[in-house]
Amino acid sequence: MSDERKSAGTGRRVVMAGAGMAGVQTAVALRERGFDGTITLIGAEPHQPYDRPPLSKAVLLGKAEGSAFDIDFDTLGVELRLGVEVTGVRPADHELDTETGPVAYDTLVLATGAEPLRLPGSEGVPGVHLLRTLDDAERLRPVLAEQHDVVVVGAGWIGAEFATAARDAGCAVTVVEAAEHPLAGALPAEVAAPMAAWYAEAGAELRTRTRVARVEPGEVLLDDGGRLPAGAVVVGIGARPATGWLAGSGIELGAHGEVVADARLRTSAPDVYAVGDCASFPSERYGERLLVHHWDNAVQGPRTVAADIAGETPAAYDPVPYFWSEQFGRFVQYVGHHGGADELVWRGDPATPSWTVCWLREGALVALLAVGRPRDLAQARKLITTATPMDPTLLADPAVPLKKAART
Repeated sequence: MSDERKSAGTGRRVVMAGAGMAGVQTAVALRERGFDGTITLIGAEPHQPYDRPPLSKAVLLGKAEGSAFDIDFDTLGVELRLGVEVTGVRPADHELDTETGPVAYDTLVLATGAEPLRLPGSEGVPGVHLLRTLDDAERLRPVLAEQHDVVVVGAGWIGAEFATAARDAGCAVTVVEAAEHPLAGALPAEVAAPMAAWYAEAGAELRTRTRVARVEPGEVLLDDGGRLPAGAVVVGIGARPATGWLAGSGIELGAHGEVVADARLRTSAPDVYAVGDCASFPSERYGERLLVHHWDNAVQGPRTVAADIAGETPAAYDPVPYFWSEQFGRFVQYVGHHGGADELVWRGDPATPSWTVCWLREGALVALLAVGRPRDLAQARKLITTATPMDPTLLADPAVPLKKAART
């Protein structure tokens, strides 16, 4: 951003493409920093901006009507343009294209998030659902209320959470997973294997190494010739950055279709930032570019974006990633980032209700998965942030507080 724009103050126009957590938090952070220009949030959905995690929990089960942010946007001085799709951007003209016409900006923040992957061949088949939006959750509520037979495609985080809700509602649930174990994209087999037992304990059937051949009304056909009755099919096979609308803009995209941002979350185009699920950023801490599709990233990133827009020259954005999941009566938390070459240390017995797995790199803690051990998680965040060397023997003893396993 030019020095002239940074010093412009009143009259500067900041536009957010996306009214989810990342866009909303950027607007809030700007006002907290005293930004007095105009802020416009453009969202594709017609609903008031809302939080997504409750969709697979309280909203889905009918325990809450929605999860709108408790923010008075009028008082905050933020204009909402809801139910409006963004269709393109012309950085040279400083204009965002939308289905209702162009919107001029001085600074643009890309915060369009991610979109769920669809099961090939399932488009238009009655009874096939995704779970990403408030409307998705509303469509699924009667499915659970009527206790349909449910087939979940994908045993990732969202698949496990939906299966949990469906079992809580009394539905018969079968989960079909192409990989050999649940959470194959996130965890190594030896860590995810104990989680497979959770499905049976909850009364859900998990079929791994099983692919869907096609979906027909009321039935799922498997590639092994099997057939599953399905009053509803819920697809949870992953998500990709919602950036297709940026084609032709000249803004650099990465290998996964994400916006390539720098350490201050600036894109390759002048005066354009990217934050949340749609953007990757370089991590000096982990020595690679990270694409993080989790709530905490959409909360933390906006602070860096807002500070830079406000001319504060923030520190490089290099968070310790964090997420959580509630599934089958267990609270699962993960902090950090691990690779296949990192040393894995078990902390507790995975056959028990609470246990932890740690990953070490050159002796320092880089990631931790905690099942029912929130204290381990809280201490791990600090130890990972400071790259503290650990004693593997002490670390493996669940009776030793995590912080006491640090080498002195």
